Amino acid sequence: MNTRVERGFEGIPVEVPISQLMPSKNLDDVKISGTKKFSKVLSSIRSVGVIEPLIVFPAGENKFVLLDGHIRLMAARQLELASLPCLVAKDDESFTYNRRVNRLATIQEHLMVKKALQRGLSEERLAEALDVDVGSIHRKARLLDGICDEAVRLLKDYEFAYKVTEILRLMKPSRQVEVVELMIAANQITAAYCKAFLMATPSELLIDKKRPFVKTSSSADSIMRLERELSNVTQRYKMIEQSYGQDALTLVLLRGYMNKLLDNEVVFRFVFKKHPELLGELQTLAKNENNGDVIA
Repeated sequence: MNTRVERGFEGIPVEVPISQLMPSKNLDDVKISGTKKFSKVLSSIRSVGVIEPLIVFPAGENKFVLLDGHIRLMAARQLELASLPCLVAKDDESFTYNRRVNRLATIQEHLMVKKALQRGLSEERLAEALDVDVGSIHRKARLLDGICDEAVRLLKDYEFAYKVTEILRLMKPSRQVEVVELMIAANQITAAYCKAFLMATPSELLIDKKRPFVKTSSSADSIMRLERELSNVTQRYKMIEQSYGQDALTLVLLRGYMNKLLDNEVVFRFVFKKHPELLGELQTLAKNENNGDVIA
């Protein structure tokens, strides 16, 4: 079986003259130019340039359909720029880029800020361009300090508060990965959730082997009990995670088989006559299989 995944874009951004870009949707320039979002984009491009490339699709000789980046294009025209960095897509499905690509993931934002600072831009000027305080720029720039590579890989597509990594860096790399996996599984990548895991982390998995003081009314016995319970939950979760794929496949096969049985007129009459109280439940299960609702 060929498991090779095709790239959705050409690998390197290219500079495309603005005159060659054709918007794929009509925007009300007057309305948009008066919005706070447009002002922020305009200020950012004026100060640091276009950091995030636009998404385009070839449309004949020296022409490109703009799939994503219409507001950036408007700002660039207002600033009278000659060209813009663009990623060339291999298909023209704008839905993919507008709905499914999370361009504002926290780590991506961190990388954009670091890139701007490496260009020589001061934190003060960048803060002014992005309409945030200097402290926010500083926190964004040092977001991943002390975070192991595997934890970064797991978090790269998510949005989360900067406090999350401040808490994670108090733990050793193996514990960082474990906590991130549990937060993702619970869909709770929050500072409060991360702090709860910190409180339940054994001292040998902390950087300085001493849990930082956290104002709490919990007794030492409560904390120890929480640690034991969390350890048990973690072990059970990992066991379920290992068997989930096989269990889900078995469930699909069983529901498919059940659906075929109910399609058999003899079997249907038998169940209807002998076990009418089960017929409704069996039909519901078979219906879910047909609708593709077996696995959420």
